[in-house]
Amino acid sequence: MRSMWKGAISFGLVMIPVKLYAATEQKDITFRQVHRTDGGRIRFRRVCSIDGEEVPYEDVAKGYELPTGEMVVLTDDDMADLPLPSTRSIEVLHFMPADQLDPILLNRSYYAEPETAGERAYVLLRDSLDRSGKVALAKVALRQRETLATLRVRDGVLVLETLLWPDEIREAAFPFLDDDIEARPQELRMAASLIDSMTTDFDPSEYHDDYREALQELVDAKIEGRELAEPPAVAGEPATTSLADALKASLAAAQQAPAQSAGTIRAAKPRASITDGGTGGRTRRRTRAGDEGEAAESAGGARSGGAAKGGRAKSGTAKADSGKSRTTGTRQTRSRRKAG
Repeated sequence: MRSMWKGAISFGLVMIPVKLYAATEQKDITFRQVHRTDGGRIRFRRVCSIDGEEVPYEDVAKGYELPTGEMVVLTDDDMADLPLPSTRSIEVLHFMPADQLDPILLNRSYYAEPETAGERAYVLLRDSLDRSGKVALAKVALRQRETLATLRVRDGVLVLETLLWPDEIREAAFPFLDDDIEARPQELRMAASLIDSMTTDFDPSEYHDDYREALQELVDAKIEGRELAEPPAVAGEPATTSLADALKASLAAAQQAPAQSAGTIRAAKPRASITDGGTGGRTRRRTRAGDEGEAAESAGGARSGGAAKGGRAKSGTAKADSGKSRTTGTRQTRSRRKAG
């Protein structure tokens, strides 16, 4: 990795020289804009809208457009006079509990690597933060933009996470928030059961970008000149008539999935109450153990019934054989009489 910033963490009177590295990277497949007919790359040029001439990069300045359409031009010299005291320092302002940080404020993450001269102080701050369970709130300027940031510990390394300013968070002013919408108790219970059945530990390695993989396969197929295999069709979801029906169907699917993947019956656990529409809406509760007992009794009854049917079938066969023997004997006696 290449460092993108070099400065120091200001921790009280302690200065810790560090380098910052981008902690994340985009894995998107990039494309060039090309001419469809011959594949030639499309190039863009900086052209002045007034005289139509191409403008060299050194003559490009920043402009702030007024509502009247007029332009205020700002040069590099104008920008250089702006106060940026945190240009080369990560100034720790104070410490706070980690749960006070709203994730919506998080912007970008950077690894902080200590310089050789600051390794001891770096380890001191890292271990102290780790034991306290808190994060440090700091202020830093990256790429000519000052921002708030936090310092926390991840895998033995200090991670700087830049934050958005509070006024950069949009207000969620949606009309439905003013409506008097209330969820029904039965729906809340089913939703809670669905959440419980779908709750599991998060493992990022279990997930991957299906679209990017399909796009890469498309590109590889184009390179190799082969046809791309069609993906299997996805069965459509059955239509539901109400929110309660959708919750019931989702809960049933969530309960069946773990049992099918495990291949074994889990320990007995109380089920949610279900309404029996055929008994005037009475509610009956079952447990998995009860269901398994009923299933065992049903299986035993089926085996007993099958054995009884098998016995009656054998008896019928014996009777049929006996009848056939008597009929054969009668025919032979009649044949002898005719012969005599």
